[in-house]
Amino acid sequence: MAVCIAVIAKENYPLYIRSVPTENELKFHYTVHTSLDVVDEKISAMGKALVDQRELYLGLLYPTEDYKVYGYVTNSKVKFVMVVDSSNTALRDNEIRSMFRKLHNSYTDIMCNPFYNPGDRIQSRAFDNMVNSMMMQVC
Repeated sequence: MAVCIAVIAKENYPLYIRSVPTENELKFHYTVHTSLDVVDEKISAMGKALVDQRELYLGLLYPTEDYKVYGYVTNSKVKFVMVVDSSNTALRDNEIRSMFRKLHNSYTDIMCNPFYNPGDRIQSRAFDNMVNSMMMQVC
């Protein structure tokens, strides 16, 4: 079960964070922000290879006792972070990859909106519905 989905700007501030158990929201904010160091390490380790391969999916960033944290980075250096419950063993890597692609497509739709200013917080009902459906789909 996906418990948290976050969209982080190029400058590492949150554009969108949604978590399912709202009583642990601060814990998920901390988890997302600590994962940004791992994302930066993976991006710098890939370096030029990232641009050449067009591989945006970063894979498993780090596992904890309760959760697994996955990462994805766009060509414009916007980062997507997904926190998944560790007890969900049925979730495969290719399913996580397709969820990130779906998230990226929805983010692209927001960026194409002429009324959205890049860098502002994402406040879209369509994006919320898509994230909620992804969280329910994984459950």
